[in-house]
Amino acid sequence: MKTELRTDLTIEDVCKGFHYNELEGKGLFGMSGRLTIQPEYQRNYIYCDGKKDVAVIESVLKGYPIGLMYFNKVGKDRYEVLDGQQRITSLGRFVEGKLSIIDDNGIPQTIGSIAEDLRQRVLQTKLLIYFCEGTETEIKEWLRTVNIAGIPLKEQELLNAVFSGSFVTLAKAEFSNSNNSRVQIWSHFVNGAVNRQDYLATALSWVSKGDVATYMSQHRYDDNIKELKGYFEAVIGWVSSVFPTIYPEMKGRDWGTLYERYHNLPYDPAWVDERVMSLMDDPQVTDRKGIFEYVLGGEQDTKLLNIRVFDDKTKRLVYKMQTDKAKEEGVSNCPFCAIGAEALRARIWKLSDMDADHVSAWSKGGSTDISNCQMLCKPHNKAKGNR
Repeated sequence: MKTELRTDLTIEDVCKGFHYNELEGKGLFGMSGRLTIQPEYQRNYIYCDGKKDVAVIESVLKGYPIGLMYFNKVGKDRYEVLDGQQRITSLGRFVEGKLSIIDDNGIPQTIGSIAEDLRQRVLQTKLLIYFCEGTETEIKEWLRTVNIAGIPLKEQELLNAVFSGSFVTLAKAEFSNSNNSRVQIWSHFVNGAVNRQDYLATALSWVSKGDVATYMSQHRYDDNIKELKGYFEAVIGWVSSVFPTIYPEMKGRDWGTLYERYHNLPYDPAWVDERVMSLMDDPQVTDRKGIFEYVLGGEQDTKLLNIRVFDDKTKRLVYKMQTDKAKEEGVSNCPFCAIGAEALRARIWKLSDMDADHVSAWSKGGSTDISNCQMLCKPHNKAKGNR
Protein backbone atom coordinates (compact mmCIF):
# COMPACT_ATOMS: atom_id res chain seq x y z
CA MET A 1 0.00 0.00 0.00
CA LYS A 2 1.37 3.42 -0.98
CA THR A 3 1.11 6.34 1.45
CA GLU A 4 1.87 10.05 1.13
CA LEU A 5 1.97 12.40 4.13
CA ARG A 6 0.50 15.81 3.38
CA THR A 7 0.64 18.82 5.70
CA ASP A 8 -0.71 21.51 3.36
CA LEU A 9 -4.45 20.99 3.85
CA THR A 10 -6.27 23.18 6.38
CA ILE A 11 -9.47 22.52 8.27
CA GLU A 12 -11.18 24.93 5.88
CA ASP A 13 -9.95 22.88 2.89
CA VAL A 14 -11.10 19.55 4.31
CA CYS A 15 -14.46 20.86 5.53
CA LYS A 16 -15.28 22.81 2.36
CA GLY A 17 -18.71 21.78 1.16
CA PHE A 18 -19.28 19.79 4.35
CA HIS A 19 -22.76 18.36 4.48
CA TYR A 20 -24.01 16.91 7.74
CA ASN A 21 -27.04 14.65 7.27
CA GLU A 22 -28.96 13.98 10.47
CA LEU A 23 -30.22 10.68 9.07
CA GLU A 24 -27.78 7.90 9.90
CA GLY A 25 -26.64 5.58 7.17
CA LYS A 26 -26.07 8.46 4.76
CA GLY A 27 -22.70 9.79 3.71
CA LEU A 28 -20.96 12.91 4.93
CA PHE A 29 -18.83 14.83 2.46
CA GLY A 30 -16.01 17.35 2.46
CA MET A 31 -13.32 18.81 0.16
CA SER A 32 -16.04 20.14 -2.14
CA GLY A 33 -17.59 16.70 -2.48
CA ARG A 34 -14.33 14.90 -3.25
CA LEU A 35 -13.97 13.43 0.25
CA THR A 36 -16.45 10.91 1.63
CA ILE A 37 -16.21 11.44 5.38
CA GLN A 38 -18.46 8.55 6.34
CA PRO A 39 -18.09 5.54 4.02
CA GLU A 40 -20.77 2.88 4.37
CA TYR A 41 -18.47 0.61 6.34
CA GLN A 42 -17.49 3.20 8.91
CA ARG A 43 -19.08 3.58 12.32
CA ASN A 44 -21.80 6.17 12.78
CA TYR A 45 -20.89 9.51 14.35
CA ILE A 46 -20.47 8.91 18.10
CA TYR A 47 -18.76 12.13 19.21
CA CYS A 48 -21.96 14.19 19.41
CA ASP A 49 -22.15 14.20 23.20
CA GLY A 50 -21.17 17.78 23.95
CA LYS A 51 -17.84 16.56 25.33
CA LYS A 52 -15.73 14.69 22.79
CA ASP A 53 -16.89 16.87 19.89
CA VAL A 54 -16.27 20.09 21.84
CA ALA A 55 -12.89 18.77 22.99
CA VAL A 56 -11.79 18.50 19.35
CA ILE A 57 -12.59 22.19 18.75
CA GLU A 58 -11.00 23.32 22.00
CA SER A 59 -7.84 21.39 21.13
CA VAL A 60 -7.59 23.26 17.83
CA LEU A 61 -8.17 26.64 19.51
CA LYS A 62 -5.41 25.88 22.02
CA GLY A 63 -3.02 24.78 19.30
CA TYR A 64 -2.94 21.18 20.45
CA PRO A 65 -2.38 18.46 17.83
CA ILE A 66 -5.44 16.34 17.05
CA GLY A 67 -3.55 13.44 15.55
CA LEU A 68 -2.88 11.83 12.20
CA MET A 69 -5.70 11.16 9.77
CA TYR A 70 -5.81 8.68 6.92
CA PHE A 71 -7.60 9.16 3.60
CA ASN A 72 -8.02 6.34 1.11
CA LYS A 73 -7.86 7.14 -2.63
CA VAL A 74 -10.92 5.63 -4.33
CA GLY A 75 -10.78 7.32 -7.72
CA LYS A 76 -9.28 10.19 -9.63
CA ASP A 77 -9.06 13.02 -7.09
CA ARG A 78 -11.63 11.27 -4.90
CA TYR A 79 -11.04 9.99 -1.37
CA GLU A 80 -12.75 8.50 1.64
CA VAL A 81 -11.80 8.79 5.30
CA LEU A 82 -10.08 5.70 6.59
CA ASP A 83 -9.26 7.09 10.03
CA GLY A 84 -10.37 10.47 11.40
CA GLN A 85 -14.08 10.47 10.68
CA GLN A 86 -15.09 11.45 14.22
CA ARG A 87 -12.66 14.39 14.39
CA ILE A 88 -13.44 15.65 10.88
CA THR A 89 -17.18 15.42 11.49
CA SER A 90 -16.78 17.44 14.69
CA LEU A 91 -14.72 20.05 12.84
CA GLY A 92 -17.21 20.16 9.98
CA ARG A 93 -20.16 20.59 12.30
CA PHE A 94 -18.39 23.54 13.98
CA VAL A 95 -17.40 25.14 10.68
CA GLU A 96 -21.01 24.81 9.48
CA GLY A 97 -22.42 26.32 12.68
CA LYS A 98 -23.94 23.02 13.86
CA LEU A 99 -21.79 22.86 17.00
CA SER A 100 -21.05 25.45 19.67
CA ILE A 101 -18.48 25.69 22.41
CA ILE A 102 -18.66 27.44 25.79
CA ASP A 103 -16.35 30.40 26.29
CA ASP A 104 -14.70 31.48 29.54
CA ASN A 105 -17.82 33.44 30.52
CA GLY A 106 -20.07 30.39 30.11
CA ILE A 107 -21.62 31.71 26.90
CA PRO A 108 -22.16 29.34 23.91
CA GLN A 109 -20.14 30.42 20.87
CA THR A 110 -20.40 29.24 17.27
CA ILE A 111 -17.96 29.74 14.41
CA GLY A 112 -19.87 32.91 13.54
CA SER A 113 -19.76 34.46 16.98
CA ILE A 114 -16.20 33.81 18.16
CA ALA A 115 -13.53 36.45 17.69
CA GLU A 116 -12.18 36.72 14.14
CA ASP A 117 -8.67 35.70 15.13
CA LEU A 118 -10.01 32.55 16.78
CA ARG A 119 -12.18 31.84 13.75
CA GLN A 120 -9.18 32.07 11.46
CA ARG A 121 -7.13 29.91 13.83
CA VAL A 122 -9.69 27.15 13.39
CA LEU A 123 -10.07 27.51 9.63
CA GLN A 124 -6.36 27.83 8.88
CA THR A 125 -5.11 25.06 11.18
CA LYS A 126 -3.23 22.54 9.05
CA LEU A 127 -3.94 18.85 9.41
CA LEU A 128 -1.60 15.87 9.21
CA ILE A 129 -3.07 13.51 6.63
CA TYR A 130 -1.73 10.30 5.12
CA PHE A 131 -3.18 9.68 1.67
CA CYS A 132 -3.26 5.92 1.09
CA GLU A 133 -3.65 3.92 -2.07
CA GLY A 134 -3.88 0.15 -2.35
CA THR A 135 -6.08 -2.89 -2.88
CA GLU A 136 -9.33 -3.37 -1.00
CA THR A 137 -7.73 -6.07 1.12
CA GLU A 138 -4.76 -3.85 2.00
CA ILE A 139 -6.95 -0.87 2.87
CA LYS A 140 -9.31 -2.82 5.07
CA GLU A 141 -6.52 -4.67 6.81
CA TRP A 142 -5.07 -1.23 7.55
CA LEU A 143 -8.39 -0.29 9.08
CA ARG A 144 -8.01 -3.20 11.50
CA THR A 145 -4.69 -1.82 12.73
CA VAL A 146 -5.37 1.89 13.15
CA ASN A 147 -6.97 3.30 16.26
CA ILE A 148 -9.92 5.62 15.66
CA ALA A 149 -9.22 8.59 17.92
CA GLY A 150 -8.66 6.41 20.94
CA ILE A 151 -11.93 4.45 20.58
CA PRO A 152 -11.21 1.05 19.01
CA LEU A 153 -13.61 -0.31 16.43
CA LYS A 154 -16.05 -2.92 17.64
CA GLU A 155 -16.04 -6.30 15.93
CA GLN A 156 -19.22 -5.50 13.98
CA GLU A 157 -17.72 -2.22 12.77
CA LEU A 158 -14.72 -4.17 11.51
CA LEU A 159 -16.97 -6.71 9.79
CA ASN A 160 -18.88 -3.85 8.15
CA ALA A 161 -15.56 -2.72 6.72
CA VAL A 162 -14.40 -6.12 5.55
CA PHE A 163 -17.72 -6.95 3.88
CA SER A 164 -18.74 -3.47 2.72
CA GLY A 165 -21.30 -3.50 -0.02
CA SER A 166 -25.02 -3.12 -0.70
CA PHE A 167 -26.00 -5.51 2.11
CA VAL A 168 -24.12 -3.54 4.78
CA THR A 169 -25.61 -0.28 3.51
CA LEU A 170 -29.18 -1.62 3.74
CA ALA A 171 -28.56 -3.37 7.06
CA LYS A 172 -27.14 -0.22 8.65
CA ALA A 173 -30.06 1.85 7.40
CA GLU A 174 -32.39 -0.53 9.26
CA PHE A 175 -30.49 -1.57 12.38
CA SER A 176 -28.04 1.31 12.94
CA ASN A 177 -30.56 4.10 12.56
CA SER A 178 -31.75 5.60 15.85
CA ASN A 179 -34.65 7.22 13.97
CA ASN A 180 -36.13 3.80 13.23
CA SER A 181 -39.43 3.71 15.15
CA ARG A 182 -38.90 0.02 16.00
CA VAL A 183 -35.78 0.71 18.06
CA GLN A 184 -37.81 1.52 21.17
CA ILE A 185 -39.40 -1.95 21.06
CA TRP A 186 -36.11 -3.68 20.26
CA SER A 187 -34.38 -1.93 23.16
CA HIS A 188 -36.28 -4.11 25.64
CA PHE A 189 -34.45 -7.18 24.34
CA VAL A 190 -31.15 -5.99 22.84
CA ASN A 191 -28.09 -4.66 24.64
CA GLY A 192 -25.86 -1.83 23.45
CA ALA A 193 -26.17 1.27 21.29
CA VAL A 194 -27.71 1.58 17.84
CA ASN A 195 -24.95 3.86 16.55
CA ARG A 196 -22.20 1.45 17.62
CA GLN A 197 -23.70 -1.36 15.51
CA ASP A 198 -24.85 -3.42 18.53
CA TYR A 199 -28.38 -3.96 17.20
CA LEU A 200 -27.04 -4.95 13.80
CA ALA A 201 -24.57 -7.33 15.46
CA THR A 202 -27.41 -8.95 17.41
CA ALA A 203 -29.64 -9.33 14.34
CA LEU A 204 -26.80 -10.90 12.36
CA SER A 205 -25.83 -13.22 15.21
CA TRP A 206 -29.40 -14.50 15.47
CA VAL A 207 -29.99 -15.12 11.78
CA SER A 208 -26.53 -16.64 11.22
CA LYS A 209 -26.67 -18.83 14.36
CA GLY A 210 -23.47 -17.10 15.49
CA ASP A 211 -21.48 -17.33 12.23
CA VAL A 212 -21.75 -13.65 11.34
CA ALA A 213 -18.67 -13.37 9.10
CA THR A 214 -19.77 -16.24 6.85
CA TYR A 215 -23.30 -14.86 6.58
CA MET A 216 -22.08 -11.38 5.67
CA SER A 217 -19.71 -12.80 3.09
CA GLN A 218 -22.50 -14.83 1.46
CA HIS A 219 -24.92 -11.88 1.35
CA ARG A 220 -22.42 -9.08 0.73
CA TYR A 221 -23.90 -7.90 -2.57
CA ASP A 222 -27.57 -8.66 -1.89
CA ASP A 223 -29.95 -5.87 -2.84
CA ASN A 224 -32.30 -6.61 0.08
CA ILE A 225 -32.19 -7.68 3.76
CA LYS A 226 -35.52 -9.51 3.86
CA GLU A 227 -34.16 -12.60 5.58
CA LEU A 228 -32.20 -10.61 8.19
CA LYS A 229 -35.08 -8.29 9.00
CA GLY A 230 -37.71 -11.03 8.89
CA TYR A 231 -35.83 -13.34 11.24
CA PHE A 232 -35.08 -10.58 13.73
CA GLU A 233 -38.71 -9.49 13.83
CA ALA A 234 -39.83 -13.12 14.17
CA VAL A 235 -37.66 -13.56 17.26
CA ILE A 236 -38.84 -10.30 18.83
CA GLY A 237 -42.47 -11.13 18.02
CA TRP A 238 -42.18 -14.60 19.56
CA VAL A 239 -40.63 -13.28 22.79
CA SER A 240 -43.31 -10.62 23.08
CA SER A 241 -46.12 -13.15 22.58
CA VAL A 242 -44.79 -15.71 25.08
CA PHE A 243 -43.86 -13.17 27.79
CA PRO A 244 -46.63 -10.53 28.02
CA THR A 245 -44.84 -8.51 30.70
CA ILE A 246 -41.52 -6.87 29.90
CA TYR A 247 -38.79 -7.03 32.55
CA PRO A 248 -35.40 -5.25 32.56
CA GLU A 249 -33.77 -8.68 32.86
CA MET A 250 -34.95 -9.52 29.33
CA LYS A 251 -32.41 -7.15 27.86
CA GLY A 252 -29.43 -8.89 26.30
CA ARG A 253 -30.61 -12.49 26.59
CA ASP A 254 -29.70 -14.76 23.68
CA TRP A 255 -33.22 -14.74 22.32
CA GLY A 256 -32.08 -16.02 18.93
CA THR A 257 -30.88 -19.31 20.42
CA LEU A 258 -33.94 -19.60 22.66
CA TYR A 259 -36.18 -19.00 19.65
CA GLU A 260 -34.52 -21.82 17.71
CA ARG A 261 -34.86 -24.16 20.68
CA TYR A 262 -38.38 -23.40 21.86
CA HIS A 263 -40.48 -21.48 19.34
CA ASN A 264 -42.28 -24.59 18.09
CA LEU A 265 -43.48 -25.50 21.59
CA PRO A 266 -46.90 -24.36 22.84
CA TYR A 267 -47.04 -21.93 25.77
CA ASP A 268 -49.91 -20.34 27.65
CA PRO A 269 -48.88 -16.66 27.91
CA ALA A 270 -51.14 -16.09 30.93
CA TRP A 271 -49.56 -19.00 32.84
CA VAL A 272 -46.06 -17.95 31.75
CA ASP A 273 -46.70 -14.39 32.92
CA GLU A 274 -47.90 -15.58 36.33
CA ARG A 275 -45.00 -18.02 36.73
CA VAL A 276 -42.35 -15.46 35.78
CA MET A 277 -43.82 -12.94 38.19
CA SER A 278 -43.72 -15.53 40.99
CA LEU A 279 -40.08 -16.37 40.30
CA MET A 280 -39.15 -12.70 40.12
CA ASP A 281 -40.58 -12.27 43.62
CA ASP A 282 -38.86 -15.36 45.04
CA PRO A 283 -35.98 -14.19 47.30
CA GLN A 284 -34.18 -17.49 46.78
CA VAL A 285 -33.76 -16.85 43.06
CA THR A 286 -30.53 -14.87 42.79
CA ASP A 287 -30.18 -14.81 38.98
CA ARG A 288 -33.36 -13.36 37.55
CA LYS A 289 -31.93 -13.27 34.04
CA GLY A 290 -32.18 -17.05 33.88
CA ILE A 291 -35.91 -17.14 34.69
CA PHE A 292 -37.05 -16.90 31.07
CA GLU A 293 -34.98 -19.83 29.84
CA TYR A 294 -35.90 -21.78 32.97
CA VAL A 295 -39.63 -21.40 32.24
CA LEU A 296 -39.23 -22.08 28.51
CA GLY A 297 -37.34 -25.27 29.31
CA GLY A 298 -40.05 -26.67 31.52
CA GLU A 299 -38.43 -25.62 34.81
CA GLN A 300 -35.87 -28.44 34.75
CA ASP A 301 -32.54 -26.62 35.08
CA THR A 302 -32.44 -24.81 38.42
CA LYS A 303 -28.81 -23.83 37.79
CA LEU A 304 -30.20 -21.09 35.54
CA LEU A 305 -31.66 -19.39 38.61
CA ASN A 306 -28.61 -19.67 40.87
CA ILE A 307 -30.79 -20.56 43.84
CA ARG A 308 -29.60 -19.07 47.12
CA VAL A 309 -27.22 -21.48 48.82
CA PHE A 310 -26.67 -22.28 52.48
CA ASP A 311 -24.08 -20.05 54.12
CA ASP A 312 -20.91 -21.42 55.74
CA LYS A 313 -22.22 -20.93 59.27
CA THR A 314 -25.27 -23.08 58.53
CA LYS A 315 -23.11 -25.75 56.89
CA ARG A 316 -20.82 -25.96 59.92
CA LEU A 317 -23.73 -26.19 62.38
CA VAL A 318 -25.52 -28.91 60.41
CA TYR A 319 -22.28 -30.81 59.84
CA LYS A 320 -21.54 -30.81 63.58
CA MET A 321 -25.05 -31.97 64.50
CA GLN A 322 -25.02 -34.74 61.90
CA THR A 323 -21.49 -35.88 62.75
CA ASP A 324 -22.08 -35.94 66.51
CA LYS A 325 -25.28 -37.95 66.01
CA ALA A 326 -23.60 -40.33 63.52
CA LYS A 327 -20.67 -41.09 65.81
CA GLU A 328 -23.09 -41.75 68.66
CA GLU A 329 -25.02 -44.23 66.51
CA GLY A 330 -21.96 -45.72 64.79
CA VAL A 331 -23.09 -44.79 61.27
CA SER A 332 -21.91 -42.46 58.51
CA ASN A 333 -22.52 -38.74 58.88
CA CYS A 334 -23.89 -38.82 55.31
CA PRO A 335 -27.54 -40.00 55.59
CA PHE A 336 -27.37 -41.73 52.21
CA CYS A 337 -24.13 -43.57 53.03
CA ALA A 338 -25.61 -44.71 56.37
CA ILE A 339 -28.29 -46.72 54.53
CA GLY A 340 -26.19 -47.64 51.52
CA ALA A 341 -23.25 -49.88 50.67
CA GLU A 342 -21.62 -51.72 53.54
CA ALA A 343 -18.19 -50.14 52.93
CA LEU A 344 -19.56 -46.64 53.50
CA ARG A 345 -22.16 -47.17 56.22
CA ALA A 346 -19.89 -46.05 59.05
CA ARG A 347 -17.70 -43.58 57.15
CA ILE A 348 -17.28 -40.16 58.75
CA TRP A 349 -16.72 -37.60 56.04
CA LYS A 350 -14.75 -34.38 56.48
CA LEU A 351 -16.65 -31.13 56.10
CA SER A 352 -14.61 -30.36 52.96
CA ASP A 353 -15.85 -33.62 51.41
CA MET A 354 -19.51 -32.78 51.89
CA ASP A 355 -22.04 -30.41 50.30
CA ALA A 356 -25.09 -28.71 51.74
CA ASP A 357 -28.34 -30.00 50.25
CA HIS A 358 -32.00 -29.04 50.45
CA VAL A 359 -33.87 -31.88 52.17
CA SER A 360 -36.91 -30.78 50.23
CA ALA A 361 -35.81 -29.42 46.86
CA TRP A 362 -36.32 -25.70 46.22
CA SER A 363 -38.28 -26.55 43.06
CA LYS A 364 -40.72 -28.48 45.25
CA GLY A 365 -41.15 -25.69 47.78
CA GLY A 366 -38.15 -26.28 50.00
CA SER A 367 -36.61 -23.22 51.63
CA THR A 368 -32.96 -22.31 52.10
CA ASP A 369 -32.79 -22.31 55.89
CA ILE A 370 -31.24 -24.57 58.53
CA SER A 371 -34.44 -26.60 59.02
CA ASN A 372 -34.25 -27.76 55.40
CA CYS A 373 -30.48 -28.35 55.26
CA GLN A 374 -28.62 -31.63 55.30
CA MET A 375 -24.97 -32.40 54.59
CA LEU A 376 -24.32 -35.12 52.01
CA CYS A 377 -21.06 -36.56 50.77
CA LYS A 378 -20.23 -35.03 47.40
CA PRO A 379 -20.87 -38.24 45.39
CA HIS A 380 -24.36 -38.64 46.85
CA ASN A 381 -25.19 -34.95 46.55
CA LYS A 382 -24.26 -35.04 42.88
CA ALA A 383 -26.32 -38.19 42.34
CA LYS A 384 -29.34 -36.77 44.18
CA GLY A 385 -29.74 -33.89 41.78
CA ASN A 386 -33.15 -32.18 42.06
CA ARG A 387 -34.96 -35.05 43.79
